[in-house]
Amino acid sequence: MYLKRLELSGFKSFAKKTILELDSPITAIVGPNGSGKSNVAEAVRFVLGEQSMKSLRGKSGTDLIFKGSKAHGALGRGAVSIIFDNRKRVFAKREGEETGINVDFDEIIISREVYGDGANSYLVNGSQVRLKDIMEILAPLNIGSSGHHIISQGEADKILNSSIKDRKEMIEDALGLRVYQYKIIESERKLEKTNENIKEAESLRRELAPHIAFLKKQMEKIEKAREMREELKRLYFEYFKREDAYLKAVGNKLENEGAVRKELNQLDSEIAALKRELSLSPENEASNKKRSESEDSLQSARNKKDELSRKLGRLEGMIELEEERAGEKEHSSGNLGLSMVTIYEVEAVAKEITDLADRALLEGNISFFQKTILEIKEVIKGFLKRKREFDNKAVHNKIAEKLKGLKEEREKIQKELDVCLREEERLALEIEKIKELQEGAKENLRDKERSFFELSSKRSELSSRVGIIALKEEKLRSEEEDFRREFEEAVVLVGEEIKGYRDFVLTPDTPLLLEEERVPQEDRRKKIERIKIRLEDAGIGQTEEIENEYRATSTRDKFLETEITDLKGSKTSLEGLIAELKEKLDIEFKNGVSKINKEFTEFFHGMFGGGTASLSVARREKKHYRSDIDEEERELFDKEEKEIEEGIEINVSLPQKRIKDLTMLSGGERALTSIALLFAITQVNPPPFLVLDETDAALDEANSRKYGEMLGTLSKLSHLIVITHNRETMSHASVLYGITMGADGISRILSVKFDEAVEYAK
Repeated sequence: MYLKRLELSGFKSFAKKTILELDSPITAIVGPNGSGKSNVAEAVRFVLGEQSMKSLRGKSGTDLIFKGSKAHGALGRGAVSIIFDNRKRVFAKREGEETGINVDFDEIIISREVYGDGANSYLVNGSQVRLKDIMEILAPLNIGSSGHHIISQGEADKILNSSIKDRKEMIEDALGLRVYQYKIIESERKLEKTNENIKEAESLRRELAPHIAFLKKQMEKIEKAREMREELKRLYFEYFKREDAYLKAVGNKLENEGAVRKELNQLDSEIAALKRELSLSPENEASNKKRSESEDSLQSARNKKDELSRKLGRLEGMIELEEERAGEKEHSSGNLGLSMVTIYEVEAVAKEITDLADRALLEGNISFFQKTILEIKEVIKGFLKRKREFDNKAVHNKIAEKLKGLKEEREKIQKELDVCLREEERLALEIEKIKELQEGAKENLRDKERSFFELSSKRSELSSRVGIIALKEEKLRSEEEDFRREFEEAVVLVGEEIKGYRDFVLTPDTPLLLEEERVPQEDRRKKIERIKIRLEDAGIGQTEEIENEYRATSTRDKFLETEITDLKGSKTSLEGLIAELKEKLDIEFKNGVSKINKEFTEFFHGMFGGGTASLSVARREKKHYRSDIDEEERELFDKEEKEIEEGIEINVSLPQKRIKDLTMLSGGERALTSIALLFAITQVNPPPFLVLDETDAALDEANSRKYGEMLGTLSKLSHLIVITHNRETMSHASVLYGITMGADGISRILSVKFDEAVEYAK
């Protein structure tokens, strides 16, 4: 026996802490109606995890807490504890169980508390746990909150009124097969989660597939580019080795040809010296200088002579002109021009004429006018005469003076011209002598000139050779620059490894030629350029990032593939486990039904004094209609979905009656049948305890005796807690607990010895 005691505190009518020792085979709880007897059965349901408030006769969690009375205030907490003996370790953790609750104690205390806000807490030996943990601990012992081991007055007939499916679940629970149901449900939950994980993983793989395909193409390009780079590297090694050797050979050759430049420099020095001898020799220099000076002086003398001759000619013309003018003046004075007349002279003449005219006007007669006109004529004639006499004298003086000056100047210029002619003659003779001297010196310079021309010809040849060398050097510098640029580019394209090109070993069939023809090397360069263009066209950038992403994505895909394989393996295992559990459940269920039938027949026969009773597995067709159609549509379109429902049917045959249908049984017959069945179930898989809450209420005296005898049989395998008013039932109890309730509304317990209990019952 495992059940030890039940403790209540603040639960419903048990306001104060109440302890019921339950270690006797049969414990009877008696008391008047309304005293709180049934609260004991509900306390057992509550502590074992019952969630239905209806089964606990309440609407909310607060209805389970003592609400107070006139004499006692309301409480804020209700608690129930049930204590089991675990010295035999019946609660030991079993293999495969997930609970982490420590049950390695001699005594297991399961507690449940409810608070004023309706919250619940569960404890095992004082440690807070989940309801699920409680269910897992109790499941192996066929104990549950609303199982077959707690039978209330109104629920005795429940198994007869239930559907075949509900009966099956009750019997599975009674047979201890609920653990299989838990495992099946858990496995199905895991299977559902596994299917979801498979779908999610497959969805992720499908999402990854296009990206992987793209990355794979990129990797193919990268691999192809890598192969091209390897080929490019090999070509670079050979190309650079040959090019380096070629450039060095050309450089050495040009260095050897550099002596020509030294020879040209030396020849330039000789030519410059000879040129100085030709152009800067003392006699030649002095002769040339003197000749140049003399020629310059001669030219100056001739220029001066020409200038003086022109001046002399002009003077001769001027003298001749003036002489002609002077002769003309002597022969004709009337032809002389008047001299300049001043304004004063004109004003004087004009005044004289004006005065005469004014007098004539004043007289006013013809004769006076005639006289005045004659006077005016005389005035004018006098004026002209005076002017003509003065002008003739001045002109003659002026011409004579000018002729004198011109003749004096002519004489002076003539003297200068004579001096200039003599100087010209002298310089001409001097220059002629210099020419004669220079002709004599030319013969002396002809040898030097021949040497100069020979050296100049040789210099031209050397200069041409130096020019060719310079072109070669320029070409070499250009090729070296190209080599440097190509080498830097090669380092970028194929890496630092290319710097070791000098260690590259050529194949025997392609030896290194120091003066290699450029055509094969140019072919190699063109091949390199073609590969570079192909690499550029491949457009592969950020190779390392693509490779890392491809590896990461491929790893992710492989992981998902492995995950899917593992999940499918788990799915197969779970499906196999579920099938195995269902098969085991089916086998044990059928075996259990067979055992129950044996016990059921015996209990039924004992209750009714004959007859037969049995359970049978039945399958019925259950129809499910879509919720979105009405009755008319169901009839018209036959939209129902058919489902096969498996359950338990109860078959009875009363003695001396032909009644076999449960609906035709009387109330007493139904009570006896249900009690016989419940007792039969408990006999097949006895629970640690059995709570019977006034299940004998409908029995008469004769049947009560039979009921009491059955209790004796049941108490051999399970603790019995019997809540009853029946004296026959009380007589079979070892301990009686009397429940009373005073004016304060609090249930109290009185422990009564058996002898006193019998007397109390009477």
